[in-house]
Amino acid sequence: MDHSSWLLLVLFASVIAIVILIIKVKVHAFLTLIIACFGVGLGSGMNLPEVVDAIEKGIGGTLGNLIAIIGLGGILGKVLEESGGAERLAKTLLNNLGAKRAHWVMAAVGAIAGIPVFFEVGFVLLIPLVYEIARQTRMNLLYLSIPLALSLMTIHCILPPHPAAMAITVMLNADVGKVILYGIMIGIPTMIISGPVWVRLVCKKEMTPEQERFLAARTSADCKQERQLPGFGITLFTICLPLILMVLKTLTSGLDSNSVFHRFTVAVGNPLTALLISLIFAYWALGIRQGKTMLQLLETSQRSFPVLATIVFVIGAGGAFNGVLIKSGVGNAISSMLLGTHINPIILAWFIAWIMHLAVGSATVAMISAASMISPMLAADPSLSPEIMVIAIGAGSIGWAHVTDSAFWIVREYLGISLSDALKKFTGATVLASIVALLATLALSSFI
Repeated sequence: MDHSSWLLLVLFASVIAIVILIIKVKVHAFLTLIIACFGVGLGSGMNLPEVVDAIEKGIGGTLGNLIAIIGLGGILGKVLEESGGAERLAKTLLNNLGAKRAHWVMAAVGAIAGIPVFFEVGFVLLIPLVYEIARQTRMNLLYLSIPLALSLMTIHCILPPHPAAMAITVMLNADVGKVILYGIMIGIPTMIISGPVWVRLVCKKEMTPEQERFLAARTSADCKQERQLPGFGITLFTICLPLILMVLKTLTSGLDSNSVFHRFTVAVGNPLTALLISLIFAYWALGIRQGKTMLQLLETSQRSFPVLATIVFVIGAGGAFNGVLIKSGVGNAISSMLLGTHINPIILAWFIAWIMHLAVGSATVAMISAASMISPMLAADPSLSPEIMVIAIGAGSIGWAHVTDSAFWIVREYLGISLSDALKKFTGATVLASIVALLATLALSSFI
């Protein structure tokens, strides 16, 4: 067996080990990826100090660019959550579009509210509103909830500044503004087809007797007091402000580099600066303006960090895995093999993330792992667009949210549906979304 074949065998064995350790042995994803780093490094012929050095540099190189961005984004999401901003978005859209279009409203709310918050947070935050709409309109819970869930999932996987999407943007050296623009272009048809259109085809619109009993049990004790909510316009602006600043930097990249305006957009459009500006504005718009004190905002900020711990460690371990793949020579072997297959690189990136999510049950782990395997191919073929590859990986990671994914169980638990219904309606929607996003990415790539 030649050396390249051996390196590919080492990689294959490490991927199998990752799946077994996470699914069967129940080892945390962070620890699993670190173990895989040692397996790949030592298996490829590196000595132990070289492996440790590659791990340290991989973690530092990845988190060095991301840790502050993740922290600021996490605080921004928590401020939105506790201010009632997401609730305001939903209620305003519902009042203007009407109950008959409630499934479209929930898709739109998921898309907007999903920008600063994680899937689990967004779904749990908005599900009481779904209950209330279902109770008033007697609509099927699935008819309302799946569009919400799919919008949250799509935004979570393909749109920075979400941590995983931001991490692979950094890992593949992609322009964050372009990734946001492409992500919006791909995300809109994906959310429409896999959300409102999908439920029209597979779900009854009317509430079932089982759902009536479930809703009665769930909402009887959920008599929440009315609270003062922020305005719709200022909430929407607060959520979109970091995207506006980052995209503005990209749109003005062709201007004279010495002009004052260009220097200004470069400064404010940096992801770190954009999120800091947005957070300061959110402190005022969704905090102080609503009567909160700085002490209360401090407590809100502190509550955001425990939620971020897991994703920070997983992204760091993913950076370590990427560093070991490159240092060991496995990255070059992957690149040579993939380029030799003549498979469309976009489909390949999508498929790796798709399979990894199916196997390990975590969109974040799937995205980080896929980016680690794809990055050597980008270095070997400058004609490939890193921004398109980021979107392709994100599109693949949307698919196969099933029994190994915490998102699956959150949706099933909060809707009180059977396992078969959850697999058919929710998992089926994620698979459809992934395929639609792939097709849209391929179409977009023909123009890039």
